[in-house]
Amino acid sequence: MKKFLTFVFLAFFGVMAYAQDAQITFKAEEIDYGTIKQGADGVRIFEFTNTGKAPLVIANAYSSCGCTVPTWTNQPIAPGAKGKIEVRYDTNRVGPISKTITVQSNAKDAPTKTLRIRGTIVQ
Repeated sequence: MKKFLTFVFLAFFGVMAYAQDAQITFKAEEIDYGTIKQGADGVRIFEFTNTGKAPLVIANAYSSCGCTVPTWTNQPIAPGAKGKIEVRYDTNRVGPISKTITVQSNAKDAPTKTLRIRGTIVQ
C-alpha cells in the first residue's frame, strides 16, 4: 500500500509539472488603433503561439473596463499551434483609447499577461 501511494504521489506531481510547461508568445502585446472615426470597426486580434511543450489553456481574459470585450480560443492549444484573443472596443466613444486586457493561462513563465490597446477616436 505504501508503494502504491508513493507511486500515485509521484505520478500526480509529475503530471502537474508537465502540465505547467506551456508557454504563450504573442505576436504583439500592444495594438495601436491609430486615429479612427467614431463608429468604425473596433475589432482587433492579438495572435499568439504556444511555444511550450504542453497544451496551453487560456483560463480567462478580461479588460480594464466594460467598453472593451475580449473573446478567446477556449480549446487547449497544442505545442506549436496558434490561437487568438479578439478584442472589441466600443468606438462610439470619442477620445483617446488606453485600455488593458489581462490574460490568465497555464503558461509556465507568464501565467498572467497584460495586453494593451491604444489610439484615438474622432467624430
